[in-house]
Amino acid sequence: MKLNECRAVITGASGGIGQALVAALLEEGAQLLLVGRQTDALQMLANAHTSKVQVVQADIRERSGREAVVAAAQRFGGINTLINAAGVNHFGLLEQHDETAIADLIGLNVTATLQLTHRLLPMLRQQGRALVVNLGSTFGSIGYPGFSAYCASKFALRGFSEALRRELADTQVKVLYFAPRATQTSMNAANVVAMNDELNVAMDDPHSVALQLLAAIRREEEERYLGWPEKLFVRLNSLLPRVVDQALRKQLPIIQRFARSKP
Repeated sequence: MKLNECRAVITGASGGIGQALVAALLEEGAQLLLVGRQTDALQMLANAHTSKVQVVQADIRERSGREAVVAAAQRFGGINTLINAAGVNHFGLLEQHDETAIADLIGLNVTATLQLTHRLLPMLRQQGRALVVNLGSTFGSIGYPGFSAYCASKFALRGFSEALRRELADTQVKVLYFAPRATQTSMNAANVVAMNDELNVAMDDPHSVALQLLAAIRREEEERYLGWPEKLFVRLNSLLPRVVDQALRKQLPIIQRFARSKP
């Protein structure tokens, strides 16, 4: 897809990767409809790019919020791209979570994403070419201690992307599953950053992640995984999961120590 022809709805646009993605797409001439619950920062972008950016304040977990996005997309003149980037993460052992936090994470990362895609899909199908982008994670392919609920949500999103891609194989709507590794955003609390430092886990800059996503959109790729050795471990986990079990077992005491510490 040519980026200057991109008319995109972006959820999670105020997040670390979201902000970098918005800036990169604007440089390429895309037109953007930004969705968020807290829209002050997004409105500043709209004010600076009045002909390219519109903002809709909506909670996509609510039916009324999804209806607001659909109505805004219609006023926008239609869309040919949906970028599902909204999401939350909780680091900690499963027994440390409460039920509400688990439900909220699954509700945004999975349920609301599927529901919004469902509502916007008829509009996307009206286009000559269209694209659904689901922002996943390396943890959508590797179950990692301390991130059990988050992994569950990203495994689900990867499965959704694969099934929807096959469901739309006879249409002009493509589906991209994009999986960054650890990224330097506020989603990662201080104890996660400290743990990654001790485990020598690299964390990417959001701008570099955004540029790789733009490259994947240009090429209409079906999947893109970021980082080395993360891409190797994704493949290894699918073929020889017991090997990954053993590697993560060695890391488990460190993960548990940081998971039990206050962020």
